[in-house]
This record gives sequence, structure tokens and C-alpha cells, in this order.
Amino acid sequence: MSSDQWPTLDELQREENELELAGLTETDAYELGVRAVTAALELRLPISIGVWRTGRQLFHCGLPGSTADNDGWLRRKGRVVTRFEHSSLYMARLCQDKQTTLTEKFGLPAARYAAAGGAVPLRVRGTGVVGWMGVSGLPQLDDHRFVVDILRGTAR
Repeated sequence: MSSDQWPTLDELQREENELELAGLTETDAYELGVRAVTAALELRLPISIGVWRTGRQLFHCGLPGSTADNDGWLRRKGRVVTRFEHSSLYMARLCQDKQTTLTEKFGLPAARYAAAGGAVPLRVRGTGVVGWMGVSGLPQLDDHRFVVDILRGTAR
């Protein structure tokens, strides 16, 4: 699953646009979470998984090998999505390209915001970004790809 090749900002934007959902109910969030848990258990991935809608956590699971630190990273990456309506990897790439950090460019404390891959906006057709889905526990590109793979199974 691992690859060190970073996607460009244009590639990440296209990916986000492709992942538009028809809706995001509590049941949808649960089904996304269960799909992620099933895939992660099959692959024996030590990750924490979360699905959020409008500031409310609708799904969380810490799998074997994950830690409370993964939960913290997950929330920090999710705050980036909520703030910028882009994936946390998009913002990591933006900072990398501009040779800056979220703290330097936007004044955001690193203890609360992480520009690291693993959280992806949940866009609903006709509405826009309503939440995010994320994982933490793998290298950041793998965290991002895992979430995108799960969402591609449900995007329409």
C-alpha cells in the first residue's frame, strides 16, 4: 500500500471532487466506518478511524495496535479539514510547496491542527462539505489512500 510519491495539489483537488456523496446520515457514517474497520482488520492495520458530520463524531473505532496518540492525530487532522474544506494531505502539500507550516501561514497551533495526510472532507452533492472521515496510525500517504479507497466504494 505504501508509496512515497506525493500527489500534486491539482490531483488532490480532482480526487476530492470525485468523492462527492449523495448524503451523509448517521447510518451512512456508520456504514462508512464499518467498511473501514472491516478492511483494516483484514489488512491488520493498527489505526484509529473516525467519521464526523458538522462537528459531531458519528463513528469512532480504535483497532488493535492503535493508541490514544492516534486518536489525537485523527482529531488534529480533522480540524484541518473542517477549517479549510480540503484534505489534510492537500494542506500538507500546500505547506510543503510553500515551505511553511500551518502555524507560520495561518497562526494555527500545532497542538490542535496537523497538516498530515489521513483526513478527507465529506462533500454532499448540492450542499458542500458537511464533515470528514479520517484514519491515523500509518504513514500519512497510506492513511490518506486508505480513506480515499473506502470513500471510492461509496462515492456516486
